[in-house]
Amino acid sequence: MINISKKTLQDLEFESVIIQVTSHNVTSLGKTAILETIPFSKRTDVVEALLLTSEFAASFENENRIPNHGFDAITKELKLIKIENNYLEIDGFRKIVSICITTNVLLKFFDKFHEYYPLLHGHSSQIESNTSIFDAINSVIDKYGEIRNDASDTLYTVRKSLQAVRTKVNTSFNSALSMYNSADYLDDIRETVMENRRVLAVKAMYRRKVKGSIMGASKTGSIVYIEPDTTQQHQRDLNNLEFEEAEEVKRILLELTSFISGFSPLLESYQLFLTKLDVIYAKAKYAKSIDAISPEITEHQEIDLVNAYHPLLLVANKNEGITTFPQTITMTTESRIIVISGPNAGGKSITLKTVGLLQLMVQSGMLIPVHERSKLCLFESILSDIGDNQSIENHLSTYSYRLKQMNHFLKKCNKHTLFLIDEFGTGSDPELGGALAETFLEVFYEREAFGIITTHYSNLKLLANEMPHIQNANMLFDEKTLLPLYKLVIGHAGSSFTFEVAQKNGIPFSLINRSKKKIERGKIRFDKTIAKLQKERSKLEKTERALKQNEIKKSLEADKLEITNAKAKKKLQSYQELFDSNQRLVYLGQKISDLGESYLENNRKRELMNELFKLVQVENSKRQKVSLKQKRTLKAKETELKKEVEQKIEVIRKQKKKQKEIAALVPPKPKRVLVIGDSVRLEDGRAVGTLDKLEKNKAVVNYGLFTTTVSVDRLEYVKTKK
Repeated sequence: MINISKKTLQDLEFESVIIQVTSHNVTSLGKTAILETIPFSKRTDVVEALLLTSEFAASFENENRIPNHGFDAITKELKLIKIENNYLEIDGFRKIVSICITTNVLLKFFDKFHEYYPLLHGHSSQIESNTSIFDAINSVIDKYGEIRNDASDTLYTVRKSLQAVRTKVNTSFNSALSMYNSADYLDDIRETVMENRRVLAVKAMYRRKVKGSIMGASKTGSIVYIEPDTTQQHQRDLNNLEFEEAEEVKRILLELTSFISGFSPLLESYQLFLTKLDVIYAKAKYAKSIDAISPEITEHQEIDLVNAYHPLLLVANKNEGITTFPQTITMTTESRIIVISGPNAGGKSITLKTVGLLQLMVQSGMLIPVHERSKLCLFESILSDIGDNQSIENHLSTYSYRLKQMNHFLKKCNKHTLFLIDEFGTGSDPELGGALAETFLEVFYEREAFGIITTHYSNLKLLANEMPHIQNANMLFDEKTLLPLYKLVIGHAGSSFTFEVAQKNGIPFSLINRSKKKIERGKIRFDKTIAKLQKERSKLEKTERALKQNEIKKSLEADKLEITNAKAKKKLQSYQELFDSNQRLVYLGQKISDLGESYLENNRKRELMNELFKLVQVENSKRQKVSLKQKRTLKAKETELKKEVEQKIEVIRKQKKKQKEIAALVPPKPKRVLVIGDSVRLEDGRAVGTLDKLEKNKAVVNYGLFTTTVSVDRLEYVKTKK
């Protein structure tokens, strides 16, 4: 049985995630079901819910999109059809028809594409496909929401009579209208409608000359409204027939309601099926909006979150165009507790909440924004103590409330528990509170519980360093600017940078020195050592990044040299071919010159022709050999060229990949908060202006001769106003 209190759900802002999910629901019942979401108690339910959501999410990228599942709730109608001698209104029947059509379309779809959606098909196959309800309602009510004339023989006869009587009413009225109008007894408007009946607009002075019943008069009394006698007689027949029609319609609806009531369980299953589908759809849509996936659910205890994002922070930052930093956290039975330390505003609490919220989401069958290599196990209980813990209602101080919480933890904590405590041990005397917190942590450790705590207490950092299955961790800070880098580093405790932050904020060095003297020398040395280690670690990480960049750059240079070498070889080969061709031409020229001189001396024409013919034959035989060789060479070159092109493409891909790796290695510079009066410039510009006004995410920059409004994100700081 899972044990997660309402307090834990509030601490981890699970309700806020649920509200974001409901924005994707298309039905009221689906929204209600999502709002009532609580983590599953069985592993099989969790795995099935995750797979169903993943399957629906995959349909958004699939050509075979799942048809619309929207419907109007028929909860009220299902209650009414169970009441004896009660009948549904036409609108209720139309809702039932709609839900039947929607369900049957989906059943056919999942049956057809069962290979694409095996799990959804498995759920749909348990629902009976039925067209009897639709056929029965369709035989009585048409597509416009009217009772059909042929719904019964009696109704057909009554409506035929009604049509005949209405014709008589109109004919008799038109006859009276024509007669009295020609006699000039009627006002200019001639007629009007009163109590759903056509009446003559008679001038008051002629009211006695018109036969009929007076139905009313105008405000001034100048017009009297009269229904002619002949029309009245037909109107009485019409009223009687309309009553008969209403009674017959009531009887037909009673009969139809009685028939539909026999399908009550089937209709309930249809509504439940569509509601579940809407819940899965909303979860899938939300998952798509935050790029969420289903992590591997392990049977052994393990948490391995790779590039995990806090979903609420991710959505908020995305809306504001701010970068969200992911965290990578690993916990196993060999390292089951993490103690995160370091200065405030570095992201400790967000990291802790990220783990807790993602765990809750997974155990509620929701996909989470992590890398596909991530793994999670399931816990029987999740305990949390986060945020402002002063209880005004119960008149408890922060420390009293925390002790009450710790007592609750001690009762519930075991090896199937995940506990999350923010600012562990605070609220009391640092020495005494720290000692008690250390004892609590030892108990949690002995019970083999998994957990993450954040703290400033040195004794807890020391304990984490001494115990084999507890890990110290800290949030990285830039050692120069002391601005947070929002990156969790496991293996080292974090300094609070108390005095460094104070100095950065302008506190005089003399006061900081006096403060240092008031504290035990050992504590200062311990905190100083941790701070130094963090700075060294930060430097090492920068050096590592620089080395990786140099390695990638050298690799790129080597690739460039190889390409240059290949080009040089190709040119050399071309020059050699050109030289050989020129040598052959020189040889031919010399041969022809020798033949010319010989002919000049002996004047033997036949001998000259024979020698020239021999020369041409020799050259042609060479050309034939060269031609065959060229064909082979050309084919070989084509193959070589093809391979070369493929190699170049591969090289370009590798270069782009390396460039991306270089870009990824360079950490984003923390953005300075701009204030009015600062000198600023555009990121891609040279002109420096003064910041005159800040409004939301827009800034007004004064360049002297003119002002301009730009986005704050496009500005970079130059100097502060003196």
